[in-house]
Amino acid sequence: MSTFSAPKGTYDLIPPDSADYLAVREAIAAPLKRAGYGYIETPGFEQAALFARGVGESTDIVTKEMYTLTTKGGDELALRPEGTASVLRAALQANLHRGALPVKLWYSGSYYRYERPQAGRYRHFSQVGAEALGSEDPALDAELIILAVDAYRSLGLQNFRLLLNSLGDTECRPVYRAALQDFLRGLDLDEDTRQRIDINPLRVLDDKRDSVQQQLIGAPMMRDHLCEACKIYHEQVRELLIAAGVAFEDDPKLVRGLDYYTRTTFEFVHDGLGSQSAVGGGGRYDGLSEMIGGPALPSVGWALGVDRTVLALRAEGVTLELPSRTDVFAVPIGEEARRALFGVITELRRGGVAADFAYGGKGMKNAMKSANRSGARYALVLGERDLAEGVLQIKDLDSGEQTAVALDTAVAEVLAKLG
Repeated sequence: MSTFSAPKGTYDLIPPDSADYLAVREAIAAPLKRAGYGYIETPGFEQAALFARGVGESTDIVTKEMYTLTTKGGDELALRPEGTASVLRAALQANLHRGALPVKLWYSGSYYRYERPQAGRYRHFSQVGAEALGSEDPALDAELIILAVDAYRSLGLQNFRLLLNSLGDTECRPVYRAALQDFLRGLDLDEDTRQRIDINPLRVLDDKRDSVQQQLIGAPMMRDHLCEACKIYHEQVRELLIAAGVAFEDDPKLVRGLDYYTRTTFEFVHDGLGSQSAVGGGGRYDGLSEMIGGPALPSVGWALGVDRTVLALRAEGVTLELPSRTDVFAVPIGEEARRALFGVITELRRGGVAADFAYGGKGMKNAMKSANRSGARYALVLGERDLAEGVLQIKDLDSGEQTAVALDTAVAEVLAKLG
């Protein structure tokens, strides 16, 4: 028994469960690749100031949930709590914004937040994300939402809902912000929440407590304060989604937990997940580049939780169609047969066949048990007598039917059978 275990709030991905996670990652990435998004990978840690500036000083993520460390050289670093700020930093550093726009990027990786662990919420979690940098176009917002919906649908997920809102821009948000602050100051709120009114009052709308939500009835809503340009923009996004057959719910209280969002904001929720119902979300963040010291670069993106998506699939009872880990299982009897059959297996693998081998010199009975457990369609059995006759037995593990083929044509025969 190991004396070590995974840190609280984290998990290990182990076969066979890990196959579902891989399949979810691949399903989310597939529509992105078809739409011209290139893969980007950024470090697991960045300068802490990048997130403080980008995500927002007043957010829970920055004030309570970041893992920070000071290096021996005195640098303040943080494990990445989200992906967008890092991707934008990398794109700016590499001058990608000086080329053709928009720059379309996708990524996959682990993120870290010091949160209270509960079902569906971990301190280390996995996301696939996508960002389209450098273009203010409602078609891009719609494209990203449609790609996420198509990814979920391709997995067989059905009971997810898309919530949609607009948070306005630098022209109309300040007017709304002032109206909301006036309203919130008249409510009975605790000290922490009152401080939010001055820093980022929109975050109060996102408060999940009933005592707060009850008091928010009748609060001014952003949609009633949108300027003409934001109204038109949001209507175009909605029209494109409707034309693509994407169902959504207008949610005037949707603000998301990061400060950088402007205009289009959206969230995917799944009612089978209890309190942690969000499976992914995103939006437009036109001012983030300037916040982290870059030029104006209007952008939009999302991140979808791999862990949450797997939980949602399980809540719906969806079993993913996974490719077989093993098509062929080799059962040698005797030392010479082992060497010959190992050569056959190596050749099959090089030919693209998923093949495994009875290692450790198991007897026939145990080796056949392993073959059946492996999920393979065929067992290749080679004994000393077969070897002397130059043949190999191919056993169909479903029907039990066995055929002898010439050893030197065995690879071609197996490839033909697997078709």
